[in-house]
Amino acid sequence: MSETLTLARPYARAAFESARANNALATWSASLRFAAQAVADTRVGALIGNPRLGTDELVGLLLPPDETAGSAFASFLNLLANNRRLALLPDIAALFEELKRESEHVLKVTVRSAAEIPGEQANAIKLALAKRFGRSIELTQRIDPSVIGGAVIDAGDLVIDGSVRGRLARLESALTH
Repeated sequence: MSETLTLARPYARAAFESARANNALATWSASLRFAAQAVADTRVGALIGNPRLGTDELVGLLLPPDETAGSAFASFLNLLANNRRLALLPDIAALFEELKRESEHVLKVTVRSAAEIPGEQANAIKLALAKRFGRSIELTQRIDPSVIGGAVIDAGDLVIDGSVRGRLARLESALTH
């Protein structure tokens, strides 16, 4: 996993710099997402490296419908194909999204809770986190029954464990030590 990320990182940075220079971050993001989903499909993934399929045909399969064969994104896909790196597209797309969020000062936050958090509470969490980090917050909720109650907030490098399970674990640790 880390090897593929190491290989994908320079391509993601190059794609990001090209997109930013042309003020096309959203377009590149959508195109990378499309191509990454196509490569993740087992039928398309099996075609990568097939000697009977030329580079142009392979790139054509990965181009979104609104992209032309002469676009900068098509050239990027050709570069990946010529370097035998098309299989890295899912990792490239994920790294590109991280760079995009960072440049837009957006922090991706995941909130795990035993039940869905109502809209007004989710907004309060977003506002508190935006104030704490000084960034816009992209909030994703995940239902996790093992949390029991409360919530676990994963905000980049910071994890805030306000769950009943976490409190029980801390109590157990305090009682045994």
